[in-house]
Amino acid sequence: MTHFSRRSLLKTTAVAAAGVAMPAVLRSKDALSSSGQVNVFAWGDYVQQNMIDKFEADTGITVNLSTYGSNDEAEQKLKAAGGSGFDIIFPSVTNVPNYKVDDEFVLMELDESRVNMDNIIPSMVRDSIQLGGVQRGKRLALPFDWGTEAVTFNSEVYPMADDEVSFGSLWGSGMDGKVAFRQKSVIMGTGLYLDAIGEVPSNRMLDVYKTEDDAKRVWDAVAAFVIENKQNVGAFWNNATEATNAFTQAGCEIGQTWDTTGIKLGWDVDPKWKYRMPVEGGITWMDSIAMPSGAENIDQGYAFLNAMFDGEMAGLFVENTGYNSAAVDGAKNAGEQYANTFAEIYTPETLSNLWWWQQDTPWFAPMRQVYVDEITNA
Repeated sequence: MTHFSRRSLLKTTAVAAAGVAMPAVLRSKDALSSSGQVNVFAWGDYVQQNMIDKFEADTGITVNLSTYGSNDEAEQKLKAAGGSGFDIIFPSVTNVPNYKVDDEFVLMELDESRVNMDNIIPSMVRDSIQLGGVQRGKRLALPFDWGTEAVTFNSEVYPMADDEVSFGSLWGSGMDGKVAFRQKSVIMGTGLYLDAIGEVPSNRMLDVYKTEDDAKRVWDAVAAFVIENKQNVGAFWNNATEATNAFTQAGCEIGQTWDTTGIKLGWDVDPKWKYRMPVEGGITWMDSIAMPSGAENIDQGYAFLNAMFDGEMAGLFVENTGYNSAAVDGAKNAGEQYANTFAEIYTPETLSNLWWWQQDTPWFAPMRQVYVDEITNA
């Protein structure tokens, strides 16, 4: 398995000799010449060398890759540049509303006539609309992949049955220094737990999107609970590398993590590491693919976008990262290990109980940061 860092790599491959049939990605709705470059800004593990090699060999287009480790980093860098510098970016779909400067979006409207839409799972295209992919009636982002944030744990230390796993599992007694989490999402997971047991009613955490007063009421109580139990915390994480290190280097035995952390620990380190959906429902995210408003290599950008939904390319992505592709043929090209892991984690029951991050409201991110700081500095 290829190692990852989520959530650099430059390589140039010569254009195929004259007379060879044009590759399939270029025989699509984008019949452009095999030349040029594309500037890609992606999560650290999204576009790995095997994918770059395939794209460059298929198209003759050179990939210039830059990476980021958080939505905030990507958003702020693109906004500071006024939408320039990159041709492709992968924002979480719920963050798309934030990609604007002076009320103008720094993402361009996508021309769906230039996209092989039949290669994208229709339900994902539909759901991405209300999650943030369409703004002011314009399609700014298409679904690229999806995943969950749930509970990773050492099953030898905590031998829990699947139906016993809970976000509340992080807060048991005798767990000093054993828990890892990301501050900005632990207040959602813990909130789901406190709502489920009736301690902090929140309409399954949808109240934090309702009004500023509701968000303050819920997050005040959740943050107070986390701080009261902060002795359990062994490590904070803010990207995939930090999350993995929390378990492999900092001594953590349980935590709230992205799926790739727990899955890859079990695949690559030791099968004792399990990743499971909590009874409250796994927190589910969707990342998208978009083109910045200042993109210079438009044709090459559409070629890259279409290539990401090719079944073979999507299979490489899934095998590289452990995330779930929005490409129609992604799963069937991802290998037996992925299929078995998916079946273990995402049963019909857990899939029906997923909790989706909602589209950001104006107060959501700045208010959440206040509580992140409180938890961090307590």
